[in-house]
Amino acid sequence: MAALVDTNILVYRFDRRFPKKQAMATRLLRQGIAEDSLRVPHQAIVEFLAAVTRPLARGPLLSLPEACREAEELLSQFEILYPTDSVLRMALRGRAAYQLAWFDAHLWAYAESYGIPVLLSEDFEHNRLYGSVRAVNPFR
Repeated sequence: MAALVDTNILVYRFDRRFPKKQAMATRLLRQGIAEDSLRVPHQAIVEFLAAVTRPLARGPLLSLPEACREAEELLSQFEILYPTDSVLRMALRGRAAYQLAWFDAHLWAYAESYGIPVLLSEDFEHNRLYGSVRAVNPFR
């Protein structure tokens, strides 16, 4: 069964501050590559670059060249889903219907529009059904 991956899973793969989440994210992504079961929205790649290069107390998680290289790897390893008018319209409806933050509504709309039944994220209510998409927090 295909699942959509949220940005936080991509970021945790490189975040040593949270070793359990890092290990889980690494395992999920490797399994998704092996089984061709994960889909990554374009939005998550853009957010990934911003998140991993953001300044932190000990410096960013990745340097800009490392982050760009990792983004290119993601583009080659996963099926990337791109926004369409229908995704945007679905996000608008999802924002209103579920009172989701804009970027969460947009992420959910990718899954709903592309017929992906599972959304892997820690930003949604675990195991809740949003339309035909079930949100699953893999870090629980």
